[in-house]
Amino acid sequence: MRIAIFGVGAVGGYFGGRLANAGHDVIFVARGETLSRLQTHGLEVNSVLGDFVIRHPQVVAHPIEAGPADLVLLAVKAQHVREAGRALAPLIGPETAVIPLQNGIEAPSLLAEILGRDHVLGGLCKIFSTRLAPARIQHGGFPPALIFGELGQAKTERVERIRSALEPASGMSVVTPDDIEAALWNKFLFVTPLGGVGAVARAPAGVLREVPETRRMLRAAMEEIVAIARKRNIALGDGAPDRAFELIDGLPAEATASMQRDVMAGEPSELEYQTGTVVRYGEESGVPTPVHCAIYAALLPSELRAAGKLAF
Repeated sequence: MRIAIFGVGAVGGYFGGRLANAGHDVIFVARGETLSRLQTHGLEVNSVLGDFVIRHPQVVAHPIEAGPADLVLLAVKAQHVREAGRALAPLIGPETAVIPLQNGIEAPSLLAEILGRDHVLGGLCKIFSTRLAPARIQHGGFPPALIFGELGQAKTERVERIRSALEPASGMSVVTPDDIEAALWNKFLFVTPLGGVGAVARAPAGVLREVPETRRMLRAAMEEIVAIARKRNIALGDGAPDRAFELIDGLPAEATASMQRDVMAGEPSELEYQTGTVVRYGEESGVPTPVHCAIYAALLPSELRAAGKLAF
């Protein structure tokens, strides 16, 4: 299967590397230092599931140099989805499927507006990985998973075809749930409170789960998302916060969410597409979200500074 990886950071680098290592025809779309490093040194992945290096990956600077692909994994940050969606056009053929892997819940609908609904699957990933340097990825924690499905919840031949093609790759599992929207919201329930509370507290998962006050804050933030999901008829299933806490309790003590890492580094983050989405959806649904409102207000000044919109 010809697979294009658009965004070669901690997520795209890991999954693209695993798929290339499994023998797929993978082409990376990269720029800047990442492009240069891929061309000169290849892609290096350090993982608790086994280290590997792709010595001579296929890499291009612009999608038009790659041509149409069977599958596109979109692994840019959520704030870049619209821009990336417009740039994907040369990768899209009549049968191309695009799987967005952003945190948050809005990327599939944003892409569908740009590319057409027929080309877009709902998608997410479960992974704790970091970009050590351009084209150098560090993975730790639980085994990574690539999760996708049709936006209309139907089990289709193309979803099964993609699953069958990707499943043999080592170092990752491939999951095609019956309800991809519920899967997106269940991840949202886990990663958004973890990133938001972690960014405010400036503390890793091990601290957040052990300090009673921050543990209660995580739980309250999760319950706000559950209330919004219920109003929007999202079937999260019973005990969704408990399942999210099982994940948090199983993380390495030093683990942090990507939004928290960006905030602490003074870089633009996914604040608007995680915490901001909860605040906005809460207002739209008539659900109070005091925890997320407080997190959003506390982090917004640094987010505006990172975007060059505020100086202090």
